[in-house]
Amino acid sequence: MSIKRALVSVSDKTGIVEFCRELSKLGVEIISTGGTKNLLALEGVPVIGISDVTGFPEILDGRVKTLHPAVHSGLLAVRDSEEHQAQMKELGLDYIDMVVVNLYPFQETIAKPNVEYEDAIENIDIGGPTMLRSAAKNHAFVSVVVDSSDYAGLLEEIRAQGDTTLETRKRLAAKVFRHTAAYDALISDYLSNVTGDPLPERFTVTYEKIQDLRYGENPHQKAAFYRKPLAAADTLTSAEQLHGKELSYNNINDANAALQIVKEFEEPAVVAVKHMNPCGVGIGRSVLEAFQKAHAADPTSIFGGIVAANRIIDEDTALLLKEIFLEIILAPGFTKEALEVLTKKKNIRLLKVGELQSGQNRKSQFVVTSIDGGMVVQESDVHSVDAADLKVVTDRQPTEEELKQLLFGWKVVKHVKSNAILLAKDSMTIGVGAGQMNRVGAAKIAIEQAGEKAKGSVLASDAFFPMGDTVEEAAKAGITAIIQPGGSVKDEESIKAANEHGIAMVFTGVRHFKH
Repeated sequence: MSIKRALVSVSDKTGIVEFCRELSKLGVEIISTGGTKNLLALEGVPVIGISDVTGFPEILDGRVKTLHPAVHSGLLAVRDSEEHQAQMKELGLDYIDMVVVNLYPFQETIAKPNVEYEDAIENIDIGGPTMLRSAAKNHAFVSVVVDSSDYAGLLEEIRAQGDTTLETRKRLAAKVFRHTAAYDALISDYLSNVTGDPLPERFTVTYEKIQDLRYGENPHQKAAFYRKPLAAADTLTSAEQLHGKELSYNNINDANAALQIVKEFEEPAVVAVKHMNPCGVGIGRSVLEAFQKAHAADPTSIFGGIVAANRIIDEDTALLLKEIFLEIILAPGFTKEALEVLTKKKNIRLLKVGELQSGQNRKSQFVVTSIDGGMVVQESDVHSVDAADLKVVTDRQPTEEELKQLLFGWKVVKHVKSNAILLAKDSMTIGVGAGQMNRVGAAKIAIEQAGEKAKGSVLASDAFFPMGDTVEEAAKAGITAIIQPGGSVKDEESIKAANEHGIAMVFTGVRHFKH
């Protein structure tokens, strides 16, 4: 066997002229279409038009040109089948030994702001995927190329032996089916959203690998980092790493958690995260003040943690940050002076994200969580409340300052693993009880962490109180106000306890379980 004829039709023309020129030198006849044919001819590469092969003109503005038996019989014929050989000879058809195709830029098209629906549909490739699938199915005999990074290796093999190895053709075929599956998934997702059916009977997703990871959550687990196509600029997958070694699996999860929390705030905010739970959150008039509060919230747990800010890190803040062992600092940017300070630390990772969509401006995305044998899909929790949404259920109204702290605490507690209780004071967290099997246990942890600071603080709970014991613990600690969803059959028990202790309590009507 040897490669004698190649069909080439590419949207992304990176390296195609050089590749085809070398194929031609090796005696390969090049068949091409449309713009690719014109480019090759212009560059002096011998090329045959697809119409000369099919005996039929390209029609319907190029929509139909390769959908023809002369093309697909040449791709699909089983070369060692006497019956196929006889049919090909009888019909005067020739084999096609290689297909080099990449597809219309559908992803790039729908990424354009305010893309027109008609433009998106016009950029759905039909002939390209059909040729790719035909060639990939018949990879026992046909080489199929969808990625320009494979050109050099293929030329090396062909120079050495006149053909590619079966192992190479299998690898290329697998890549093609991944490529066409991802292409179809994008189209499916786009049309499902256009038609208002984001959770259809079949949910197909596709992701692009960013990098292999050294290991997963533990060293014995394999892992890789993937990006969703068209990911927003303010996501971790779109972040630019300015300094430090590669991210680990745990780094990625923690950094993403920190980023989601800091997006809650429109005012300057800094979040410290450990094991995907906030260990310190602060807001202030500047990023420096916000960091000072986040650090003071829990100066022990921040050690070895992740810090995210929603403002550019300046030199003064950087000087404080460098005094702490941190895995990652994530921010919309760093001043030149801040970078000079922080890059002196070899192991710290600095990540720059795009402009953050924060507060009420955030858009819900669908979150996919794997389970054994399947997955569950839900909207991300971007629900927020303001003072007008709250229902005061106690005799005492919260003061203006208490209300401010309650709303601050509510923004953070939704990001704490359930059961979750959070104490807040002076626009900073002072105690976090996360992931407990009962709510009063979470409250005791948060209160113990806060210590004397608990007096005069407010308490936020991600879900309702099943009984009044959490209010009793709050009263013992000197907590003055509580925010919780309400909705328990024993709400009256909690309200009565709050009234007895002079605690103001408000209901949001919305819970924030996080597992």
